[in-house]
Amino acid sequence: MSYQVLARKWRPRTFADMVGQQHVVQALTNALEANRLHHAFLFTGTRGVGKTTVARILAKCLNCERGPTATPCGECAACTEVDEGRFIDLIEVDAASRARVDETRELLDNVQYAPTRGQYKVYLIDEVHMFSKHSFNALLKTLEEPPPHVKFLLATTDPQRLPITVLSRCLQFNLRRLPVGLIDGQLKAISGAEGIPHDEGAVALLARAADGSMRDALSLLDQAIAYGAGKLEESDVRVMLGTIERGYIVALLEALAEQSAANLMAAVADLSQSVPDFGEVLDELERALTRIAIVQAVPNPPQEDVEDEIYRPFAARFSPEHVQLYYQIALIGRRDLPLAPSPRGGFEMTMLRMLSFAPDDQGARVPGPGIGSEPGMGTGGNGPTPQAGEGGAGPGAASAGAAVEKSAGPALRPSRPEVPEKPAAASSTLMAPDGPAPERMAAPRASLSELASGPWEAAAEALEVTGIARQLVRNAAMVGVDGDVVRLALDPGYAALLGGAAQATVTEAVRRRYGANVRLDVQLAAHGLETPAARSDRVSEQALAAAQAEIAEDPAVQAICERFEGQVNAGSVRPRDVSAGRPS
Repeated sequence: MSYQVLARKWRPRTFADMVGQQHVVQALTNALEANRLHHAFLFTGTRGVGKTTVARILAKCLNCERGPTATPCGECAACTEVDEGRFIDLIEVDAASRARVDETRELLDNVQYAPTRGQYKVYLIDEVHMFSKHSFNALLKTLEEPPPHVKFLLATTDPQRLPITVLSRCLQFNLRRLPVGLIDGQLKAISGAEGIPHDEGAVALLARAADGSMRDALSLLDQAIAYGAGKLEESDVRVMLGTIERGYIVALLEALAEQSAANLMAAVADLSQSVPDFGEVLDELERALTRIAIVQAVPNPPQEDVEDEIYRPFAARFSPEHVQLYYQIALIGRRDLPLAPSPRGGFEMTMLRMLSFAPDDQGARVPGPGIGSEPGMGTGGNGPTPQAGEGGAGPGAASAGAAVEKSAGPALRPSRPEVPEKPAAASSTLMAPDGPAPERMAAPRASLSELASGPWEAAAEALEVTGIARQLVRNAAMVGVDGDVVRLALDPGYAALLGGAAQATVTEAVRRRYGANVRLDVQLAAHGLETPAARSDRVSEQALAAAQAEIAEDPAVQAICERFEGQVNAGSVRPRDVSAGRPS
């Protein structure tokens, strides 16, 4: 007897046998039990998640001699023939091989005829997105109003390519990728039922390599059984899949924990002997760092990985900041690896970057060995770290490269030069409107008496503010100067600018110009005050009205309008351009 591959042998025969996809199973079960059956179903999802399997089970449920039922007997002629792929009223079509419109019309010519054996004639069209545009058009009318004895079951991995007219005629079910844990459990159950000795680590590797597809997982299981001569061992599966031995990842983590560049390079050299895919190495390192971070956050995670016990010791040796930084560097290094002169060189630079930017307990940069450090200083937080004000501190105190700052999570940031004393003082003047005066302020360039006596519009222009701060001063009017307090009335339409960054910026500008002790009091105004912005709008409107009147009264323009029965487009008129001497 010929061998039947596991993917076919263990294909589910009923909804109860389905692994995952409970959202789809529940909806179909309820519809069958309530006898609320749509005439067209669309199953979408990536390869190997159960689209065709669900469609065949549904066809069996519709045609079982005891049905329609959500629990087909599996013993009647209809159930047996569906399982064996020879049920005459289940017409399975591969859209890729029947994409032409004449083939679609030929298929639909038999829709009107009653089923031969079952209660329903079921059309199962796989990869329906491969139909041509004309084929879809030929299908539309029948798909919308088929005879009562016909059901359409469509399956596709690319629903975006289906016309909206087809989507609107179907009940759509999206089958999701299967979780690794679900695939892992099913592979163990099948291996046990088949009498295959297996390691948990080997099964976990297969489940992860399946990438959410149960069919891929079973195909890999078949391959692994053949490779391992009837048994599943982790070392064999790693070789078969081309994955990295866990010992190499542990060696890299050890070197990072010790902050030893020599040990790190030795681990990379040892790893290179197996001619690995360095992108895959970074993927495995990211996976290990993920498990370490999870163990740090949740010492006993609800879904433990088989590798947790191996990586658990590193959860105590790395700080969460280290783990997050290493993960981010590995992620960026993986992305940039194709740009490196050589894969190994790119990998080495990624690992050295982890040492170079490792934060200490206070979030400061810790130079790696031989990278701007002195003996006993900056080695993974074990040596003393020079503090500010300790006088020069030597080569390990500052970095000529990038710096790492501690925030919500460590990230690579460009280095910043030392800020001179005066700019630093100036930058500290951003404060609340009524905050204390800055210690260092340039001499005032104007007096408050000038501000009180002069027009506010000129004073507003002289404040040298931009953005929303400029909007504040242009939409406010001067109320008066009371001692050191400058009082402004703000247009109510700009109330959102009160008390925010814009008011703080204007306060700083006023103090720079009129003195460090000046305070700014801004209140909402009653309607009627003319602000600089309002005056500018009024002047512009007057100029526009004058220009429109001048154009309308111009004899030449009037003559042209009369001769050609035209009229002036008022929206095209602009005020007089002073420099040109004419209205535009």
